[in-house]
Amino acid sequence: MSAALFLKTFLLGLSIAAPVGPIGLLCIQRTLRSGMSAGFVSGLGAATADACYGAVAAYGLAAASQFLLEYRRLLAFGGGAFLLYLGLGILRARKVASEEFASQAAPEGVFRIWGTTCLLTLANPMTILSFTALFSSLAGETSWASGNVPLVMISGFFSGSLAWWLFLSGSVALLRRAISPATTLIINHLSGAVILLFGAYALGTAVLQ
Repeated sequence: MSAALFLKTFLLGLSIAAPVGPIGLLCIQRTLRSGMSAGFVSGLGAATADACYGAVAAYGLAAASQFLLEYRRLLAFGGGAFLLYLGLGILRARKVASEEFASQAAPEGVFRIWGTTCLLTLANPMTILSFTALFSSLAGETSWASGNVPLVMISGFFSGSLAWWLFLSGSVALLRRAISPATTLIINHLSGAVILLFGAYALGTAVLQ
């Protein structure tokens, strides 16, 4: 049962992480600008957030689920504002890093990259709605007949999500070597513009809900 449940939650974690959205664009942008390390750490932050929501689903925390639904408007507002901030910062960038992510040795740099992506994923309304749907679909899987069931589910969600981010950052890092810095800068700015639009959409959704 544990192996089948792990595979099921692995695929669910993969399917939730895979659709291209603001988090995916941020991972791509950071990989193009600073190398695979930056993109992977961004993905690690997203996978951490997915594991947190997976824990809510695994332990059947109805109160947490209700809280997320009730405050998703506020979360969308905060996430949208942060996306606007990130998008503007990307658009204002004048150059692309010429070396692999040089600041990765600095704990503050790594933590900031991981933390911003984790918080954005937690505040992403689509992530909230996706995992809310799982709360009911996986209700039968959370039986306490086996004490390791919740841990298996959380591990599956985290591993599936992380596998996608590893694939994405690795693929983009390979492409990064084949394009010029000028083209990379253009792609960075396009990513910044799209992230800016995602932020504006999130803010608009929060205001109009």
